[in-house]
Amino acid sequence: MSGWNTDNAAGPAGARALTILDGSSFCITAPNGDMISGSPHGAFFHDTRYISTWNLTIDDLPLEVLASTVQDPFRALLVCRACGPVERADIPLLIERERSIGAGLTETITVENHLAVPKNCTLALTVNADFADLFEVKNGRPASPGKQQFNVAGDNFLLESERAGRRYGLAIRAVGAVFEGGRFIFSQTIPAQGTWTVTLTALPYLNGQEVISSGAYGTQGDWSQAQQRLLSWRMSMPIPNLNDAAVQETILRSQEDLGSLRIFDPDHPDRVVAAAGAPWFMALFGRDSLLSSLMSLLLDPSLALGTLQTLADHQGKEVNPDTEEEPGRILHEVRLGTGAESVLGGRSVYYGTADATPLFVAILSELGRWGLETDAVQALLPAADRALAWIENYGDRDGDGFVEYQRRTEHGLINQGWKDSWDGINFADGSLAHGPIALCEVQGYTYGAYVGRALMALHAGDTETADLWTAKAVRLKEAFNERFWLPDRGYFAIALDGDKKPVDALASNMGHCLWMGIVDTDKAAQVAERLMSPEMFTGWGIRTLASTMGAYNPLSYHNGSVWPHDSTLVAHGLMRYGFIEDAQRIAYGLFEAADYFGGRLPELFCGLDRARFPTPVPYPAACSPQAWAAAAPIHLIRMLMRFDPALPWNELWLAPELPKGFGQFRIDNVPLAGNRIAINISQNSITVDGLPASVQLRLEARPALRELLNLTRMT
Repeated sequence: MSGWNTDNAAGPAGARALTILDGSSFCITAPNGDMISGSPHGAFFHDTRYISTWNLTIDDLPLEVLASTVQDPFRALLVCRACGPVERADIPLLIERERSIGAGLTETITVENHLAVPKNCTLALTVNADFADLFEVKNGRPASPGKQQFNVAGDNFLLESERAGRRYGLAIRAVGAVFEGGRFIFSQTIPAQGTWTVTLTALPYLNGQEVISSGAYGTQGDWSQAQQRLLSWRMSMPIPNLNDAAVQETILRSQEDLGSLRIFDPDHPDRVVAAAGAPWFMALFGRDSLLSSLMSLLLDPSLALGTLQTLADHQGKEVNPDTEEEPGRILHEVRLGTGAESVLGGRSVYYGTADATPLFVAILSELGRWGLETDAVQALLPAADRALAWIENYGDRDGDGFVEYQRRTEHGLINQGWKDSWDGINFADGSLAHGPIALCEVQGYTYGAYVGRALMALHAGDTETADLWTAKAVRLKEAFNERFWLPDRGYFAIALDGDKKPVDALASNMGHCLWMGIVDTDKAAQVAERLMSPEMFTGWGIRTLASTMGAYNPLSYHNGSVWPHDSTLVAHGLMRYGFIEDAQRIAYGLFEAADYFGGRLPELFCGLDRARFPTPVPYPAACSPQAWAAAAPIHLIRMLMRFDPALPWNELWLAPELPKGFGQFRIDNVPLAGNRIAINISQNSITVDGLPASVQLRLEARPALRELLNLTRMT
C-alpha cells in the first residue's frame, strides 16, 4: 500500500505520538497534545493539513504530559502540568486537554489550581496552518503556504492562504483570547482550589465553504453523531468468549479499530467503506478496502457490500493514461488534496492497480455465499462483468491469458500489486524485474474471479455463463502451474517479467495462490515446505521475501518484513490445502505478536527471527491502526473455525481446527443472512444456535471452489 509512487519520508511522529480520527479527518500530535512545526504532526481534513502548529504553554512553560487516554477513536483526554524547575517536583497547576475531531477540531482546556490562594497565569496557544497537501507532508517536503492573512472579528479569527488556485481558510473561535504575534493569549486568575475552562474550535474552509459539513456532526464539540455511529457499530459486533484472554483482547481491539476506520459518504449514508489506515491512508483504496472488508466478513458483511457499491460507482469508463483509467477497471486510490490533482492531471482518482479488479469479482461472489441482500448483490453483476471484460481487454495486454501491469504515466506506481514499492518485485539475485509484469497472486485472484462468476451464474440458473467462466478458470490454472512453477526450486515464481522470464525470488506472494486455489495439489506440499522454512517463517509470521534472497532486508517495507494480512492469507491458503499445523503456527505467531503490540497488529513489522529477537521489532513508519492488519485476527478466527457459508445452496460448512490449548471457544451475535448466530466449540461438541431452519450445517471442511462448482452441478 502506498500513496502514488513514493515512500514515506515524513519521518516518525515520535514516541507515544497520539492519533485520533473520524472518517477522513485525523489528528497526530506529540504526547502532550502539541502539534510541532517541522514534524508530521497536524490536523488533516480531506487530505490537507489545515493545522500544522497548535502548541499550548502556561506562563511560557511547555506542558509535560502525565497521562493520556483515547476515550473514543475521535476523542482523547490528556492530563498535563507545566514543566517547572528541575528542583521542584510539585507543580500546583493541573491542565486537562480534551480534544475531538470530526468536521473540525475542538479542544476544551481546563486549568485546576491546587493552591490555597488564587493563582495568576497566562495561557498561550500558538497556531499556524501551512495547508500542505498530505503527500507533501508524507514525503517530508511541505511546500510554502504562500502569503497568509489573519482576520480578527471579536472572538472569531480567520487564517487564509491561497495555493494552486484554491483559497484555504481556518476559522478559529477562542472566546476571551487576545491575539498577538500568532498566539491566542488568555490571562486568568484561577481561584484557590478552583478551575477555569475555555473551549476552542477550528473549522477548515475551502473557497469559502466548509470542507466537511458540520451538519453531519452536529455543532462543534457535539460528538453525538460520531458517538451514535460508534455505539451502533459496537452493539452489532460479535461477542467473543474465549479462554485465551490475549486472543480475546486482540479480537476486541480489531473490532474497535475497524469501526474507527470507516468512512461515511453523505450522498449514500447507507454505504460504509473502510479507509486503508491511519495516518497516511485515510481514504478509499481498491485493493485495501476490498481485502479488509473480505477479512472482516465475520463482523459485518455490509462493509463489503458498501465497498463494492462505492467502487462500482467509480469503475473506469474511459481510457486516460494520466490516471491509468480504463473501462471496467477498479480504482487504486481516491484522494482530495491538491497534490493528488497535480499528479493526476486534475483528477482525484487513480486506477493503477492490477489486483483490485479481479478481487472485486471474487469478493462479490464470496459475499453472495454469505446470503447478504440478494438483490443488492445481483445489482452489482453488471459491474462484475465489466471488471471481467477489463481483465480480458486491458489486463491481459498480450493475449497470453495472464494479467500484467506496466504504468502508463511517469507519476504512476511502478509496481501495481500489493507490494507496490518501487523495489518490491525482484529476482533471487536482487535485481529488479521490469514490465510488463504478471504477478503470481494476481493470476490467483483472476482464477478466483472466474470461478466466482461461474458460481454466481450457476446459482442464477445460467449454465451457459457458468460453463464459459469455468472453462476459462481451467485454462488459467493449467497455464499458471506450467509457466510460474520452478521445478528446480520447489516453489512458484513471484512473477513473469516483460520477457516472460520467471522472476525467481522466494516470496510470500505464492501463499495467496494457495488461498485462491490455483495451485495444483501435487505442488502444494513443496510450497508449504518453502513457506514454513526458516528463510520465510520468523516465528511471528511469514516474511515478504526469504532471508536467502539478494534483496532481503528485514527492516524494509516489502523485502523481508512481516505483514499480518499477508501472513493471514498465507495461513488460510495452507489450511485450505490441508496443512493444518502450519496454518495454526502462523495464526498463533500473529496472535502472540499482537499481544506484544498491545492487542493491535500494525501494518507491518520487521522480519527479524524470533529465536534471536524474543519480541517483534516495530517498523517505525507503520500505519496503526490499519484496516487489513485490524481485519487479520478476525480472518484468522474464521480460518481456524473453517467457517464457510454457502447459503445459495442452503449450507454452512464448519470444521474447526483450533490449536491445542485454545480452550473454550464461543462467539455470539455473528451476522449471517440477516440472522444472528452463536457458535460454540468445545472438545466434545460443535453447535450453532440461531441458524435458519433451511440451512444445513455440514461439519466438514468446505471443498475448493472448483469442487463446490462441480458438486453444485450434480445437485
